[in-house]
Amino acid sequence: MELTAKQLAQYLKGTVEGDENATVTKFAKIEHGKPGAICFFANPKYEQFVYTCKASIILVNKDFQPKETVSATMVRVDNAYAAVAELLKFVASKKRKSGRHRSWHARYFWTTRFGKRVHVGAHAYVGHHTTVGDDTVIYEHVYIGDDCTIGKGCIFYPGVRVYPGMVIGDNVIVHSNAVIGADGFGNVPKPDGTWEKIEHLGNVIIGNDVEIGACTTIDRAEMESTIIGNGVKIDNLCQIAHNVQIGDNTVMAAQTGIAGSTKIGRNCIFGGQVGIAGHLTIADNTTIGAQGGVIGNIRKSGQVLLGSPVIPARQYMRSYAIFKRSGEE
Repeated sequence: MELTAKQLAQYLKGTVEGDENATVTKFAKIEHGKPGAICFFANPKYEQFVYTCKASIILVNKDFQPKETVSATMVRVDNAYAAVAELLKFVASKKRKSGRHRSWHARYFWTTRFGKRVHVGAHAYVGHHTTVGDDTVIYEHVYIGDDCTIGKGCIFYPGVRVYPGMVIGDNVIVHSNAVIGADGFGNVPKPDGTWEKIEHLGNVIIGNDVEIGACTTIDRAEMESTIIGNGVKIDNLCQIAHNVQIGDNTVMAAQTGIAGSTKIGRNCIFGGQVGIAGHLTIADNTTIGAQGGVIGNIRKSGQVLLGSPVIPARQYMRSYAIFKRSGEE
């Protein structure tokens, strides 16, 4: 997709400093910029690359004052980092499949209900009595079971599996090989030492504007629902167990695991490989650093926690200063 500096400035509500007819067809990091590429400068530690960058256009903040000559055309915007995110979203939207399409090799039924402009790729399966909202894209080899409700503007990438009875809101993105609605890990020990499976008859309810990473699994509830709130962002390879509830706008990085029946508050941030035990409550606005382990309730809102088991970050750093020297001779 080709864009000129003038078009970019109009779309991003910025101003052009240089050649307004300069064109770009690709994105690049500022340290790798070449002719035909657009870069952005938002972090002061990368300023040296502004003066050596060979890109055709650089997005910069309006208050940026260069100390040397800049050869690239600059498009000045209020916030260069936010602007490039908006631009990436715009370009991606132009590349996505859109418009009504039902592959001859897809499988669906008279009782399946599609909204307007739904795309269904080859070898996808959409079950009996399932409803799919307007402008949703279902790529090749997606399975969506019976009695599901899928909202508007969703994207299901190849290999996604949605078990029967799931409820998914509007503008949800589910990446390849994610599984929504598998049975939770529920088993009862028997006197002879074997285990008896607990049947899971609940479902998963996912709110609006959620993104679920590749190979992530969200288990169905034993009874009632596993609930993912609006605006939640879940990275790749995460595990959300049965009956978990995640509050609005919480984000979690790769390999986070949450055990059954735990309630996560709103606006929480979890780093990679965070592990949270079952039947706990995590307060709103909690931040847990990478590899943090949670074994008890977190009742105070707004804490930053580190370690395993987690403790407040400042306490952890004081402790770390001591134990990192404990082996010194």
